[in-house]
Amino acid sequence: MKKVMVGMSGGVDSSVAAMLLREQGYEVMGVTLKLFSDEDIVQAQKERKTCCALSDVEDARSVAYRLGFEHLVFNFKDCFREHVMQQFADSYLCGRTPNPCIECNRCVKFDKMLRRALELGYDYIATGHYAVREYDESCGRYLLKRPKDRGKDQTYVLYSLTQDQLAHTLFPLGELEKSQVRALAESAGLVNSAKPDSQDICFVPDGDYVSFIEKFTGKSSDSGDFLDLDGNVLGQHRGVIGYTIGQRKGLGISLGKPAYVVKKDAAANTVTLGDESDLYTKSLIAEDFNLISVAELTAPMRVTAKTRYSQTEQPAFVSYLGNGRYLVEFDEPQRAVTSGQAVVLYDGDIVVGGGTII
Repeated sequence: MKKVMVGMSGGVDSSVAAMLLREQGYEVMGVTLKLFSDEDIVQAQKERKTCCALSDVEDARSVAYRLGFEHLVFNFKDCFREHVMQQFADSYLCGRTPNPCIECNRCVKFDKMLRRALELGYDYIATGHYAVREYDESCGRYLLKRPKDRGKDQTYVLYSLTQDQLAHTLFPLGELEKSQVRALAESAGLVNSAKPDSQDICFVPDGDYVSFIEKFTGKSSDSGDFLDLDGNVLGQHRGVIGYTIGQRKGLGISLGKPAYVVKKDAAANTVTLGDESDLYTKSLIAEDFNLISVAELTAPMRVTAKTRYSQTEQPAFVSYLGNGRYLVEFDEPQRAVTSGQAVVLYDGDIVVGGGTII
């Protein structure tokens, strides 16, 4: 009997994933990852918006008990603090806009948790992500593919998965609609069948990135100059970390016409404003790239690409520049391409790979 360790957040998706694997004959153990200090968890619990509250541990444990398998809690807070929270804060301080869910998957769930599972003699880990993993014998590679429920597609935050990680990972929900998952949970009498999905960054449940970064790093966000595209001073901003590319509202400046953040320079402590038309670009360069469907890129490849989680993929070509950098050239200009975010490439439903936008 194959053994699988299921990462259980306390939500309905991971609970149903564990239930399905149990029904398929796997020996299942559920684990919930402790990612914060006790103080952080208490605050997150008060917010009720995150996947990591104390009540979530109880929900996961309740599901495991009902389904008849063991449940453990792993303390990964040091790893999470270093590779996710610190990286998040450092990126913002450098003027970038990171995606912490990608880093959590890369460094915690599919690295540290997987290594722990293998050390304990498990064959696989599994999560409640909406994605499909399959092996393509023709090319001898594991593929990551978009799920049946396109509205819940989470392949964007999974592009960093390596061949070894995919070989030891299961995604039981890939062929299900979200409505089916909730119906299965309800029919099984699971305590979290109607539990809402978490929406915010788990360690910033109130969405106040500036306050989190200042508290986490002990560094204040100093005011500086708003500039136009010619370098002329337009006014004063409240700190570079409080702004994102494409932002229009809440700028704290009136220019008599709509203004958008088109550039941030953390070193110079400036925020450049322009018209909406200034937000569009036809190309980007990405680094820290991971290829999934192919081992290497020896010639330009036709793909579709997305630069934000919620974006619809856009037609493009990708080519390798050398030194670990890739050029993505879009057919049409794309709005608010942002440094620090991910660009993920697709060939139909198949994830080609992805990297971090420079």
